[in-house]
Amino acid sequence: MADDTATPTALGDIAARQLANATKTAPQMGRITPRWLVHCLQWAPVEAGIFRLNRVKDEGAVAVECSNRDERDLPQTFVDYVENPREYMLSAVNTVVDIHTRVSDLYSVPHDQIAEQLRLTIEVIKERQESELINNPEYGLLSNVAPGMRVAPRTGAPTPDDLDELISRVWKEPAFFLAHPAAIAAFGRECTRRGVPPPTITMFGASFLTWRGLPLVPSDKVRIENGKSNILLLRTGQARQGVVGLYQPNLPGQQGLGLSVRFMGINHKAIASYLVSLYCSLAVLTDDALGVLEGVDVTKYHAYSDVYA
Repeated sequence: MADDTATPTALGDIAARQLANATKTAPQMGRITPRWLVHCLQWAPVEAGIFRLNRVKDEGAVAVECSNRDERDLPQTFVDYVENPREYMLSAVNTVVDIHTRVSDLYSVPHDQIAEQLRLTIEVIKERQESELINNPEYGLLSNVAPGMRVAPRTGAPTPDDLDELISRVWKEPAFFLAHPAAIAAFGRECTRRGVPPPTITMFGASFLTWRGLPLVPSDKVRIENGKSNILLLRTGQARQGVVGLYQPNLPGQQGLGLSVRFMGINHKAIASYLVSLYCSLAVLTDDALGVLEGVDVTKYHAYSDVYA
């Protein structure tokens, strides 16, 4: 019996591909996230890299009185300021991108090698920026929560009651919760168990769960350790005496808020270097602008069939 597969009768796929142009994507990177925190914050430009946070020394000492339609003496008062206010110095996240000129000259179609190298590096730097805004030991959100603004969960998992308690601490125009996606999922399970699934809203073209009208903004930079995480609640903006992002404006080679890309030259090995820098920090203007639900259990699940039995 003849072998029909021995002699091809038409052009095969492997040979045909030699004449075909493959459609190529730009390089993809799985660690890139939406970085909602950066979008949700209000940002303030900082001159000379220093932000001085002035506060009132003794707010209760300011005397005022409601008039009783008589001629009694009015109180005399003044508002004193803290003599040594806290100053925030901008932090730098930076690196140097090296690329051989031969590579960029010969292999930049259809995607420019220099542009892609810089794009991916900038994405990594912005990911690090969001992490520092949350976890930096000096200016990060978790390091700047006042003692009276820390809440412990009642049962371990984050419940509606726990988030309500957090809202009662940050009650002056709160803007949004910030939590790891697993913590938001844990909260969703507790809501489902109680029969009060949280509604959703759309921001920046994406859907967010909400509680009491406040969006739960996800960020994987809010860490999980031993199955426990934190849920933050923020008020934002200088006008509201909230949390403010800080950046350096008018940088040479500016590519965004506090982001700069500068060409450093070509060395004797024909390698071109680019300095990528991002300058940022964060300030909590008043203690009641930031609260945290600490140590929530993100591993707790329920047998929902028992609930509806």
